[in-house]
Amino acid sequence: MRTVAVVPARMGSSRFPGKPLAPLLGRPMIEHVFLRAALCPNVDEVVVATCDDEIRVAAEAFGARVVMTSDRHERASDRMAEVAASEDADLWVLVQGDEPMIRPEMLSAAVAPFRTGDDVSCVNLMRRIEDPADLDDPNTIKVLVDARSDAMIMTRRAVPTLAPEGLAGTPVFKQVCIIPFTADELRTYAALPPTPLERLESIDMLRLMEHGRPVRMVGTDVDSHAVDTEADRVRVEVLLAEDPLTEVVG
Repeated sequence: MRTVAVVPARMGSSRFPGKPLAPLLGRPMIEHVFLRAALCPNVDEVVVATCDDEIRVAAEAFGARVVMTSDRHERASDRMAEVAASEDADLWVLVQGDEPMIRPEMLSAAVAPFRTGDDVSCVNLMRRIEDPADLDDPNTIKVLVDARSDAMIMTRRAVPTLAPEGLAGTPVFKQVCIIPFTADELRTYAALPPTPLERLESIDMLRLMEHGRPVRMVGTDVDSHAVDTEADRVRVEVLLAEDPLTEVVG
């Protein structure tokens, strides 16, 4: 099962312009993401997909293969679908370029349901929310799941109503942006029209969910840290310096 991970990146982030090239320990953020994803033994190749020459130059400098894509994509999944339209793979794994603390075992966990015969076409990682700040942060996508562990709700709002004991007694999770699709499901995603909640929430997976297609959620204990602001970048730089995997990637 050929598996290709794609790191979509663009300079025009509304919340943090130029974010993929933001420096972390002397390297652009996207380099940390790329190198960590490349350590996963269940991924055959990692590709950077971008519409910006600045990112292409930086990515090629650290050895990444870069695919140039349209500058019209609003969703990272659509950018990956453009790459997949001209290349062959069985699984396509979206790895968000603003998660520089991902670990290779996270990618392995995300693709595991496809390798064990589960009837799935799209998977997302999720982690239980333990910090009340994450619940209130609109940059953190909250997820509620059904009995099959398929997503029922994805939103930037604080949901659900908390139990009397607070988060400790409330099963609420946050999306971790490692998202594998089968090749067929990725083509389906790209062919579906964008949906109202997808636009309102700016969440890729809502396009599938609003069209009645399941998104299987898989838990992870790894506490990844997305970079959405300059304050996040400063905090993550400290965490990266203390992370043993940083030395492994060189």
